[in-house]
Amino acid sequence: MKYENFFKDIENAVNKFRQLEKKPVRIISHLDSDGLCAASILAKAFQNENIPFSLSIVKQLNQEVLKELSHEDYSYYFFTDIGSGQISLIKSFLKKQIFILDHHKPEQTNHDFIHVNPHLHKINGSTEISGSGVVYLFAKQLNPEITAYSHLAIIGAIGDIQNIEDSYLNKQILEDAIKNNLIEVKTGLRIFGAQTKPLHKVLEYSTDPYIPGITGSEQASLRFLKELGIEPKANKEWKKLIHLSKEDIKKLVTGIILRRIGIEKKPEDVLGPIYILKNEEEGPTKDAKEFSTLLNSCGRLGNHSLGIGTCLNNKKIKQKAISNLINYKREIVQSLNWFYKNKNNASFVIEHPGFIIINAEDNVRETLIGTLASIISKSNLYQKDTIILSLAYTIDDHIKISIRISGAKPKDIDLNQILSEITSKIGYESGGHLSAAGALIPQEKEQEFITYAIEILKNKAIEEVVN
Repeated sequence: MKYENFFKDIENAVNKFRQLEKKPVRIISHLDSDGLCAASILAKAFQNENIPFSLSIVKQLNQEVLKELSHEDYSYYFFTDIGSGQISLIKSFLKKQIFILDHHKPEQTNHDFIHVNPHLHKINGSTEISGSGVVYLFAKQLNPEITAYSHLAIIGAIGDIQNIEDSYLNKQILEDAIKNNLIEVKTGLRIFGAQTKPLHKVLEYSTDPYIPGITGSEQASLRFLKELGIEPKANKEWKKLIHLSKEDIKKLVTGIILRRIGIEKKPEDVLGPIYILKNEEEGPTKDAKEFSTLLNSCGRLGNHSLGIGTCLNNKKIKQKAISNLINYKREIVQSLNWFYKNKNNASFVIEHPGFIIINAEDNVRETLIGTLASIISKSNLYQKDTIILSLAYTIDDHIKISIRISGAKPKDIDLNQILSEITSKIGYESGGHLSAAGALIPQEKEQEFITYAIEILKNKAIEEVVN
């Protein structure tokens, strides 16, 4: 019944939009891969319907952004993959027709917006459908031709680390993508970089799954391949995972599973569904997970138009986006190097049992601080279920905050609730999901925030031990 009500909500939203006079539409979306996919799907649907629109990508929906929007001469505003947590703020600035198509936990407030969100129907938006998925279902009702872009909603969901196969809504979207010959699902090694990185580098940087004795060491990765009888080179070129024979794949899978016995409850979890984009050439857009990373790189480095152009299959823009990915990886490496260099410096990294606080100040780009926290959370550096709170300065004298938790399959801990509890102590709010959340506070609140964070996280750690 909850799914029926959700689809009815989408249908009602489309009907209300159709009843409006055709005027230019303003689209505002988030900068991550899910937000870029959401914006691209809606933009394409409007193009198909000959509806003029203007599109902006934002890292945060705050007073400054909404104040700028309030001065614009648009009658209709669409917020995609953003907005549900800022309803009262939107209401105070925009006296226009508002559509919110989002999957984040909504702020509880009265409004007359057209608001489509799975949480309103007791459907978990953190795991069952992404922001781009919500937009896709809306766009499909508006213009059925949008099924030709159904793969974007799957890329967005993967970018938000959602399960596809076990989710009723995501699986429906996947079926559209398969039916349209856009995606092929294979069972294979659930490992990042199969399309783009040398095999030994894929093993060296594999954190999910973590491979004991291999992850983190190039030499150990090369030795491991030699022990398995897999030649890492062919014709003086490093092999990629996609170039291995079926026999070598079997050897590699068996070797990784044996390495993980005793470390993981289910060492065979290294195998899982791989989503191959059938119309893409070999490279960083062939695998949906890698495509998502490419989009993230565009968003995080401020090159939003490259992400949108890639989603809409502009060949020239796609090549620029791939170049952008190289810069992104370079910045990620620099951020990781900074962290490992300062890991034992209490001025930057506060470590306690159950949590760590990384205060990067201006040493890590604000749009990369969440990515840094995510990588650390999967690195096996800290004990499973360690909360990782990270901070970085913004260019406008604020602090970007991200919260993650270590372990590939952490406990059911609501990180959004934890961060909300901390930020509310200093009069601010947070937004996000069960497994990842963020906030923005003024720099003058830095020490006050850290003090409350230590106090609250210590209490959480004690509660976990007692439970």
